[in-house]
Amino acid sequence: MIVKKAEFVISAVKPAQYPDDALPEFALAGRSNVGKSSLINCLVRRKNLARTSSKPGKTQTINFYRVNDLLYFADVPGYGFARVPKSVRAAWGKMMETYLTGRETLKAVIQVVDVRHPPTSDDQNMYHFLKHYKIPVIVVATKADKISKGKWQKHVKVTREGLQMVKGDPLVLFSAETSYGKDDLWGEIESRIGVPELHEEGGEPFIP
Repeated sequence: MIVKKAEFVISAVKPAQYPDDALPEFALAGRSNVGKSSLINCLVRRKNLARTSSKPGKTQTINFYRVNDLLYFADVPGYGFARVPKSVRAAWGKMMETYLTGRETLKAVIQVVDVRHPPTSDDQNMYHFLKHYKIPVIVVATKADKISKGKWQKHVKVTREGLQMVKGDPLVLFSAETSYGKDDLWGEIESRIGVPELHEEGGEPFIP
């Protein structure tokens, strides 16, 4: 997708605050500090649209970003971060559950995992939660630039097996640093909203 417009819209904690223009939405879920904000910035080719932080647990609301007036990215709080009170973690969990299970415009969850390491129990729980509620999921194994290319497939296999991924669910190998996998991820997103694939350079429809 050729991104001509990308903007932050709102930070929400309850349904009454969600955008109401009925555009399709893609939520980004992942453990704290896995790189969800960097992924958003890479996809939209903006350095600081989504604020990145070295401090885990910084995202405490659902942050909505509108892209080309065609879709939203919804960045939800990172899971698996223990350095906050249990009551806060419980509130985050309830907020995310309300959004993920009740949002009619949600087309898929982009679950971001670190390809360098086997999925954590929190990663596994999130994937199984999405499958239980029949929420479409696109797994993104990020930080591919941190391991040698010759080891990619081995790590991808570990990720698939660690999550016990259902056959047919997509896994996109990705790097926000090099933009590797960006076109593949946009292809997965576009296929769910009926937008023809476009060349990044010229904007012409892609004909296979």
